[in-house]
Amino acid sequence: MKKILVIDDDAAILELIKVNLELTGYICKTSLDPVKGFQLIKQEMPDLVILDVMMPEVDGYSIALKIRQTDITKDIPIIMLTALGELDDKLKGFNSGVDDYLTKPFEIEELKARVLALLNRSRLAPESLRYKEVLTLGDITLIPESYTVRILDKEIKITPIEFDILNCLMQHNNSMVSSKTLLKEVWGYSDNEDVDTIRVHIRHLRSKLDKISTEKNKYIETIYGGGYRLIPTGVKMNTAK
Repeated sequence: MKKILVIDDDAAILELIKVNLELTGYICKTSLDPVKGFQLIKQEMPDLVILDVMMPEVDGYSIALKIRQTDITKDIPIIMLTALGELDDKLKGFNSGVDDYLTKPFEIEELKARVLALLNRSRLAPESLRYKEVLTLGDITLIPESYTVRILDKEIKITPIEFDILNCLMQHNNSMVSSKTLLKEVWGYSDNEDVDTIRVHIRHLRSKLDKISTEKNKYIETIYGGGYRLIPTGVKMNTAK
């Protein structure tokens, strides 16, 4: 049975999540205290952590960073719960190492669906490790062992999810990939149009590619109303003021 640990300072929400996850067949541990909760993560080594943002003393972003910076916990998937729904708030969560993001109030069935999708994805360990060989398309090279992307002669580390997004775009080779396809192939969602999740990850991935693009080329094109397309050799950005 998969073990899930939930950290939230709201006892009613903790109980709601715990009861429903246990009815679904998971082992569920809980903590009202974020500091004690982080210690419990190290003791219990759960398969997934559900983490609230707004908590006294230590917020969820800080706990997520601690999880990612600790060797024994760094690969545990994290779902963040928050009343904050703005893109910048989501981006801050993803920058802290969060895998998925659910805005309060949420439907319990939606939470269970996201838990299942993330557990399925992590069980594949992680997606990018399916590809043992270096993948090159145009200017871009992906190196699975180190989660590294190389553009011509420069390299930068990216997150596993960013790696999987870029890999998905490369696999579709110059064709448009819809947000729905990205959610299905990267996160494992089926009928979900969580455009914000895709948007913040693409935004962050673009900022990293910009840092190593010596010609200031644009490699990911947004096709409004459709999705995204990778341009393997890049398109020169217009830098005129």
